[in-house]
Amino acid sequence: MTESAPFDLLGADILTTLVFLPSIGGLLLALVPGNAKNAIRAVGLLFSGATLAVSALLLQRFDPRVVGIESFLVDRHWIPRFGIRYLMGIDGLSLSLILLTTVLSVCVLLVACGQKIDRWKGYVAAFLFLETGMLGSLVALDAILFYVFWEVMLIPMYFIIGIWGGKRRIYATMKFVLFTLAGSLLMLVGILFLGGVHAQATHFQSFSLLDWIPAAASGAWHLSIRQENFLFWAFALAFLVKVPLFPLHTWLPDAHVEAPTGGSVILAGVLLKLGTYGLLRFALPLFPGATFRFTPFIAALALIGIVYGAWVAAAQKDMKKLVAYSSVSHLALVVLGIVAGNAAAISGAMFQMIGHGLTTGLLFLLVGVLYERRHTREMSDYGGVATHVPVTTTLFVIAALGSVGLPGLNGFVGEFLILGGVFQRSVVWCAIASTGLILGAIYLLTLVQKVFWGPDRNSANRGLTDINGWELAGALPLVAGIVWFGVAPAPLLNLVRTSADFVVQIAHLRMVP
Repeated sequence: MTESAPFDLLGADILTTLVFLPSIGGLLLALVPGNAKNAIRAVGLLFSGATLAVSALLLQRFDPRVVGIESFLVDRHWIPRFGIRYLMGIDGLSLSLILLTTVLSVCVLLVACGQKIDRWKGYVAAFLFLETGMLGSLVALDAILFYVFWEVMLIPMYFIIGIWGGKRRIYATMKFVLFTLAGSLLMLVGILFLGGVHAQATHFQSFSLLDWIPAAASGAWHLSIRQENFLFWAFALAFLVKVPLFPLHTWLPDAHVEAPTGGSVILAGVLLKLGTYGLLRFALPLFPGATFRFTPFIAALALIGIVYGAWVAAAQKDMKKLVAYSSVSHLALVVLGIVAGNAAAISGAMFQMIGHGLTTGLLFLLVGVLYERRHTREMSDYGGVATHVPVTTTLFVIAALGSVGLPGLNGFVGEFLILGGVFQRSVVWCAIASTGLILGAIYLLTLVQKVFWGPDRNSANRGLTDINGWELAGALPLVAGIVWFGVAPAPLLNLVRTSADFVVQIAHLRMVP
């Protein structure tokens, strides 16, 4: 590999700019007085907005026809003695998630500007540092570098939930960190072991996916079945905890319920997708044999998660818990699409990763808007509020219908592609997965009916104020994405199609006749 060109925003190091620009904003906040709320707001929006602009520039310059993960490649020595490099690159999948991350980050800060938040400077700084961790994980092509960014994400989210969360925030934070850390430490063991295997097989030390993927595809590692199984689960468990897939999901409802609104939006919109992203980027391409062997087991867990998540969501009385369990169900469907192993299902899974980030992010945002005014999330405390908050009601209905999969909104496209691909793999899988979608329509429409319509018996609701300008500014980009990708899905599908075909090809996942 050759060294990249000198720093140039429009050249190779545009990825470095993208990743570290939010952190520069977070560091600059240290110079701003804590009571200068307008200055803090300006710094947060300026640097998150600039990062969004860089991601838009990436999209404008990206060629979706290019096969591989080497677009905008950055390759520098980092720790030469151990073959560790500062290696970054993207493909259509990572670019789509980069755009989702930068959009949601701006939306979260816009919404926060319209709400009363204590320790405002720390709150904004935490989200800026979290954005760096998320973006770094999406562009890192060296396994050690990926692990560093993967762990960096834990720190700001720990503080976001632990400082600005609800009454049980310490319990929820510790549970989130322990679950994630346990999985990621196992992944670190797998990374180090695989680095040694690669050095022994090829006689040079490397942790680069650009070296690992061809070596895995050619069989150069000569792994035994036991070794491949161990390595697969070392990576897969870390990612399945993050998804989270049943039965590794128990940290998620607690984290969502206790997290502040912005934390829930980012957690559902981006962090959970990094689990499915990791499966597509590491576990499947590097260990195709183990993937094939364990596909029935993972598919069974995914099917249980689809139905279980939907069933438990239908029993919830707390709006935030309901949306949290809906994520368990929807992300299990994404995992099922990934292990189905054909291009249609994987394309649908990639599409649904973006679609779920928009719809569920908007649902959590709007639940936060209602909570900010009434300080309760119990559905029984509402009812008939549509007449008092018509704009909030409209946005909530759009988000719910998008999550249900109404034709014309983004959820329909992703679910249709996943189920179509899963049907090619197994009619039984498809039938079971479809029941989860039916339950999803029941609990989300019930939520809308109980909260926004029905008798207006609670006098406290009559003083509700509608969504304010800052909150609306944060919600509208998500609404636009939900509608746009439902009406015109081709741009997003074209962006991820080459990545989906590439995953199928390199992982030898052609499991259907």
